[in-house]
Amino acid sequence: QVQLEESGGGLVQPGGSLRLSCQVSGSLFSIGTMGWYRQAPGKQRELVARITRSGSTNYADSVKGRFTISKDNAKNTVYLQINSLKPEDTAVYSCNADPPFLLWGQGTQVTVSS
Repeated sequence: QVQLEESGGGLVQPGGSLRLSCQVSGSLFSIGTMGWYRQAPGKQRELVARITRSGSTNYADSVKGRFTISKDNAKNTVYLQINSLKPEDTAVYSCNADPPFLLWGQGTQVTVSS
């Protein structure tokens, strides 16, 4: 079974930055496209960034220019660099394939407040 473990979240002031990490138990090459998702209180989970086998990336309009997704295939790890954080970025951030596997990791909480 593929396992996903997110880390790197925390409490940040508006304008701050974080780097999130996602350790994957399987092969990123075999999985293909990976993405970062987030779910804010009272809202559905949304895909905010994705990266393909070849390294092509896509972002939701709400995070373009502020978030950067990357990966290290040798380490089976996907990263999300998030800059210029806004209060509306507050959410639980999770990684998964795109389309996602049925099972999710615990996610990592990002809270942006002054």
